[in-house]
Amino acid sequence: MSQTWDFMKVSGNLDFHISEITIAEIERTPDTTIRAQMRALLTQFKVLASTDEIAGLAMEYISKGAIPKSHPEDAYHIAIAVINGIDYLLSWNFKHIVRIKTRQIVGTVNSTKGLPQITILTPGEML
Repeated sequence: MSQTWDFMKVSGNLDFHISEITIAEIERTPDTTIRAQMRALLTQFKVLASTDEIAGLAMEYISKGAIPKSHPEDAYHIAIAVINGIDYLLSWNFKHIVRIKTRQIVGTVNSTKGLPQITILTPGEML
């Protein structure tokens, strides 16, 4: 988590976005201290909402095997970023998001649909 804070400190002119799904995940954080720290950061983010177009793209990622059916919120994170023209999606989710298979399938789906490519990586990789 410290790399996330380090990244936020040095990120300068970047615009940060967060989805409604991420806000819900923050609210489920069991550690009240960490939850409070994350809530304090939320004012720095533009909140992106889900749409039918995003839902359709998320389901496409799932159907192609980028994300397991049991974790649709992870597909929504990617779809929200892609549809909103976000260049980079930063995540610590190595199980479903920050992995080669996901990157490859997302790239293929986006190319097929004429959607922009997105770079998926960890905050540490951006430092």
